[in-house]
Amino acid sequence: MRIIGGKLKGKKLLYIKNSITRPLRDLVKENIFNIIQHSKLVNIEINKSNVLDLYSGTGSFGIECLSRGASNVIFIENDKNAIKILKKNIEDLSLKKKTDLFNLDIKKFIFNSNINFNLIFLDPPFNDNNYVETLKQIKELKIYKKKHLIILHRESKKNEFFDSSLKMLLVKKYGRSEIFFAEFN
Repeated sequence: MRIIGGKLKGKKLLYIKNSITRPLRDLVKENIFNIIQHSKLVNIEINKSNVLDLYSGTGSFGIECLSRGASNVIFIENDKNAIKILKKNIEDLSLKKKTDLFNLDIKKFIFNSNINFNLIFLDPPFNDNNYVETLKQIKELKIYKKKHLIILHRESKKNEFFDSSLKMLLVKKYGRSEIFFAEFN
């Protein structure tokens, strides 16, 4: 696993090989960033953005954002093994000043957040559907900027349901992965 663009391009990232934490494949990550940069449907820039990386795992998405000029990334991850590797990735790449890392329940963070985000990335385990409630809470508490983007990574074989608070901009499938690009109405 590596960083695919920006000032840290080519740097390797540590990751966990287990059935709970699955890394965001480089091909999928590269396509996500190509869409952010080139799609007329997406109206944000990574450069100088505040990024919230939920279900962070070992930090691949958020670190990629920092490599491409994001101002800061907040990582939220519950798995203690993933947190250890995420901390190591952040330290090895000298990104500590631009990151905050929380090993806690996502709901607790959202209810106490006083930051608004341009980009919110969710990559929950494929069998976890709590992200629906998480999206509702983010919308209700308005922890996003007027100009924002929600990106959700799910398994392509599932039938996902989203309520009317999300405006779906684009859906892309890459093998087992399905990526949803949306914004709040």
